[in-house]
Amino acid sequence: MLDLIIKNGSCFIDGNLQKKDIGIIDGKISKIEESIKETSKDIHDCENLVVLPGCIDTQVHFREPGSTDAEDLNSGSKAAIIGGITGVFEMPNTNPPTANKKEFQNKLNLAKNRMYCNYAFYFGATTSNLSELSQLNNLEGCCGVKLFAGSSTGNLLVDKEQDIEKVFKHTSKIVSVHSEDEAILNQRKKLREKGNVLSHPIWRNEECAISSTRKIVKIAIRLNKKAHILHVSTKEEVDFLSQNKGNITFEITPQHLTLYAPDCYNKLGTYAQMNPPIRDKTHYDRLWYAIKNNYNDTIGSDHAPHLKENKEKEYPDSPSGMPGVQTLLPVMLNYVNDGKLKIEQLVKFLCENPVNIFGIKNKGYIKEGFDADLTIVNLNKKIEIKNENIESKCKWSPFNGQIFKGTPVSTIINGKIKMKDGKILGEPEGQPIIF
Repeated sequence: MLDLIIKNGSCFIDGNLQKKDIGIIDGKISKIEESIKETSKDIHDCENLVVLPGCIDTQVHFREPGSTDAEDLNSGSKAAIIGGITGVFEMPNTNPPTANKKEFQNKLNLAKNRMYCNYAFYFGATTSNLSELSQLNNLEGCCGVKLFAGSSTGNLLVDKEQDIEKVFKHTSKIVSVHSEDEAILNQRKKLREKGNVLSHPIWRNEECAISSTRKIVKIAIRLNKKAHILHVSTKEEVDFLSQNKGNITFEITPQHLTLYAPDCYNKLGTYAQMNPPIRDKTHYDRLWYAIKNNYNDTIGSDHAPHLKENKEKEYPDSPSGMPGVQTLLPVMLNYVNDGKLKIEQLVKFLCENPVNIFGIKNKGYIKEGFDADLTIVNLNKKIEIKNENIESKCKWSPFNGQIFKGTPVSTIINGKIKMKDGKILGEPEGQPIIF
């Protein structure tokens, strides 16, 4: 007997949508057929719905340990599954930082039986943990090394070129980089204007981003190592990175594809503040050019929640970052409906590429024998994003009041329906992602 049959759905298999039934047993996809006749404990009718491989958000900050007033692993994972996300890569700039084996194990312990989605954690790079970076290959639940080349939230920073080089040299895992140049940041700090968030992208300008990215790529190519550039925000980086593919991959966020300056700062104030910043429309247009031509590799939310009372502090005392794990799919599905993004691109950026770049086992595709992680979406359903419906502890979204067409309606994790029609079901049973 099967545990679950996904019936009548339009399933994304082998690069296109096919009308199939999916049989699930013991958390795995056991059969894919035109019509499954076997008995099953549960049947989920997906008539008029699209069944995607489980979507993975490759950049989230769930703030635990340290800032659990803004988010924790449990609340962040609820936001993820409401948003149709079946797996997350969580960042190490916590307090204390996830930068040694003890803290990494602590993170795994904190996640066990508390996270609804599947999970992997980044190991933070510092100037003093090089010996540990060389021992990460078989570390359970470790997706890679996170390097902050410029300072952002938290106190993980490796900004000197020789130290960055040592990090790349010592690890065999992929290195994902927050790419801003610390020297330029410090030099331009005087350009920040008290009370004027419009000065944020002036302080953290394009030069700050491209200078760092050139340096990272040069080091990675010279050492033949894999680098993944996070939240790319400039036209200069798009043009440069599109010429340097191979071992170099990069991510764009839904925020940088939806908001642009000065409009977003005039409307949202410090709620639009993030690092690297939202920039003017010429950069926004170039990011869309990257998407159109498949230059980028992933779309990650960079979910980085802060409480309203902190976001409302006067700039520059306001922290950078905005939530996004719950809204990533509705925002991007709206672009599918608008014709700006093809469904196969969405699957590439959120399912297949994360699996191929980071070496995830048995996920990212609807195939027999693969993990039964599935994201079921209604492409025709419109939803309004409302602050009060945000599962994250921060209870706000930069997209508050906006209507998006296309939304996740069920999230299936390890063969179990964990979200249906906006309701969370069952207990948190997420597992570490295997690489």
